[in-house]
Amino acid sequence: MELRGSSAIVTGGASGLGEATVRRLKDEGAKVLILDVNDERGKQLAAELGVEYAHADITSEADVIAAVEAATALAPLRATVSCAGGGGLGGRTIGRDGSYGSAHSLESYTNFVMLNLVGTFNVIRLAATAMSRNEPDADGGRGAIVTTASVAAFEGQIGQAGYGSAKAGIVGLTLPVARDLAAAGIRINTIAPGLFDTPPMRAWGTEMRDSLAATIPFPKRLGDPAEFAALATHLLTNSYVNGQTFRLDGAVRMQPK
Repeated sequence: MELRGSSAIVTGGASGLGEATVRRLKDEGAKVLILDVNDERGKQLAAELGVEYAHADITSEADVIAAVEAATALAPLRATVSCAGGGGLGGRTIGRDGSYGSAHSLESYTNFVMLNLVGTFNVIRLAATAMSRNEPDADGGRGAIVTTASVAAFEGQIGQAGYGSAKAGIVGLTLPVARDLAAAGIRINTIAPGLFDTPPMRAWGTEMRDSLAATIPFPKRLGDPAEFAALATHLLTNSYVNGQTFRLDGAVRMQPK
């Protein structure tokens, strides 16, 4: 699939994995629209790179439709990379005192699922709708989507019930959606990144980051967001890759805690 002359949406594009993907897609000749809720950083990055920015909560139908329309106004929307989401620990499933009140917060669990899973699907369904109107390329393709899961989908740690199950949901929707969108010539693949050198990771400090890097078999370092962007770009442009989830993690396998 050709990116040059097409528009591309990157959710969570103001920082981290999303920012690296914005930079890579811009270099590939796509007309990129950054979707984020961090207006200050999003506008700054857009001005720096000469791309577009739109404020969008990915769980909002109206916000995402407006962003998709803005992207299609630039050029046919053929690429979407969904990086928006949030991690962290939501707490253990039950409390130590055995009371109902100390059990895992249902609101917290719901928030993890809404942001990571429901928000991702919201972007998929609306971006794919716009892509379905494109003229097909030589392979009959009209667009491609990349979503972001996590190794927590497979080895969620203690306290990650919400985050882990939401990311597992992204893995679980990949093949059914690929089959569903095949009739429209739209592909979807998922990346499950491991430990990457992103702003949340850097906030943990050097000692913690070094200890995490030591758990990675090879290479013994945190992932570079540019490596995520390179894989995302390949999945967008390689027209025979569809319905797959790819771990990008240096062979790390997360321990319970």
